[in-house]
Amino acid sequence: MKVVKFEDLIAWQKAQDLAVEIYSAFEQTRDFAFRNQIQSAAVSVSNNIAEGFDSKSKREFMRFLGIARNFCNEVKSMCYLAERLKHIEVSKKNHLLFFCEEVTRIIVGLSKSIIPKMEAK
Repeated sequence: MKVVKFEDLIAWQKAQDLAVEIYSAFEQTRDFAFRNQIQSAAVSVSNNIAEGFDSKSKREFMRFLGIARNFCNEVKSMCYLAERLKHIEVSKKNHLLFFCEEVTRIIVGLSKSIIPKMEAK
C-alpha cells in the first residue's frame, strides 16, 4: 500500500491509539496537572508524525519523528511516576509501557525506511 497521507502511516495510527489509551487510563485522575501533562505528551506523538509528514525534506521529517520518539519517552517516564503516585496499578503501567515501546519501534522502523531515500538524493 502506498502512503499518500499521514493517516496511512501505521506509526501515526498506533500513536493515535496510544493517546486514546492514555486518555482512558487517566480520565479519573484528579491530579489535573499530571493528567494534562501525560495526555499532552501522548497527543504530541501522533501530532509530530503528522506535522513531519508534509515536511519540505526527508531530513526534516526525520527530525519530527525524533521529536515523536521523545514524547513517547516522556509518556513512558510519566507512566512510571503515575504508578509511584498511585494513579495507576502496576499492570496498567506495564501495559502502557509496552504500548509506548511498540509505538517507538514502529517510529524507528519508519525512520530507517526513510534513510535510504535520503542517501539516494
